[in-house]
Amino acid sequence: MADIADLTVIRQHLIDPEICIRCNTCEATCPVGAITHDDRNYVVDAGKCNLCMACVPPCPTGSIDNWRLMPRARAYTPAEQLLWDELPAELTPEQLAEAGVAAGAAPEVEPVAPALPAAVDGTPAFGSAQWGATVPPWSAAHAYTQLYGPKAPQKTITATVTGNVRVTAVGRDYDTHHIVLDFGAMPFPVLEGQSIGIVPPGVDAHGKPHHARQYSIASPRNGERPGYNNLSLTIKRVLEDHQGRPVRGVASNYMCDLQVGDKVQVIGPFGATFLMPNHPKSHIVMICTGTGSAPMRAMTEWRRRLRAGGKFESGRLMLFFGARTPEELPYFGPLQNLPRDFIDIELAFSRVAGQPRRHVQDAMRERAADLAALLADPDACFFVCGLKAMEEGVVLALRDIATQAGLDWDTVGAALKREGRLHLETY
Repeated sequence: MADIADLTVIRQHLIDPEICIRCNTCEATCPVGAITHDDRNYVVDAGKCNLCMACVPPCPTGSIDNWRLMPRARAYTPAEQLLWDELPAELTPEQLAEAGVAAGAAPEVEPVAPALPAAVDGTPAFGSAQWGATVPPWSAAHAYTQLYGPKAPQKTITATVTGNVRVTAVGRDYDTHHIVLDFGAMPFPVLEGQSIGIVPPGVDAHGKPHHARQYSIASPRNGERPGYNNLSLTIKRVLEDHQGRPVRGVASNYMCDLQVGDKVQVIGPFGATFLMPNHPKSHIVMICTGTGSAPMRAMTEWRRRLRAGGKFESGRLMLFFGARTPEELPYFGPLQNLPRDFIDIELAFSRVAGQPRRHVQDAMRERAADLAALLADPDACFFVCGLKAMEEGVVLALRDIATQAGLDWDTVGAALKREGRLHLETY
């Protein structure tokens, strides 16, 4: 038996593989690089985790909120966790005693404030994720979450495909589809900014059932077709990985190939923070790339329907939307038909022949005067969704715009986070 005086005890942070929808939020948020993943699981390295809790509030499923009292010498390694299909049971008092842990022993490490990443010269790096809100806007509607899932009374809900339309130009590699799912008589309430999980049929390379893939909802709360129990998704067919190597995305190709009448297994809904404000005077700034447009489409369409009713005086809507070319921009045609007095749209294209590269943060800097006023307005909310690579550039642009307007970014940024006004959902 180990010497109790020499034995240290930790409160080990673990991720539940049954609930996790592999959205990468935890890994992107962790300031100390303690979270990693493979093609099956997301795991936490006990040797790096300082229990700062930065990853806990943004998790859409609660899979991140799991802990085990463990002797440090017996902490579960990342390699062990990558093989799990479910969390191990907590050690009993008898098992802890056998390992030399005295009854009532307290963990040696208490939670600490999130650490900022260090730049090359040793000074704190910017760390865009630290400014992302973990609470919804104060006026957001109540979100229902996890009505269906691995640990819910009903594991999945069956939806019927009622529409599947390509929303990027035919003949281009960037194949993006607008897919409509109908839930019939089964309740599935959602809000703009929430997401669902799609469970692909079949098994993976390990012979295990596929894990659910997360997709943001592209339709407003009363359905893709108003008054119907349905919703829409914006899904890009994945044919290569982030390094450009050929790969066939399991869920994206399955979804893009669906026909009207096909059945799909769904879990969720997920998300209780990336929600649009309900206050009619609130301003909404939407910044996105590619399929990150899904929640922005949902928010815009809800505002459009309210306005069409003639009884809604809304705040300002601004959209900064980026893609490589106009042909690769989802919903490019419908965007042109939105009234300019309803929404202010800035499009940024980075791969148009004969033109300089322009990204969403470049378009934001060109509209610095408008954005500075909104940064200072407590009724303005900012939503960022798209590829992870865009996040830092966007938040840096907001910081620079605030600074150039004579605002103190630390004060402004803290207010954006505290008041649920800056939301980052990148992948």
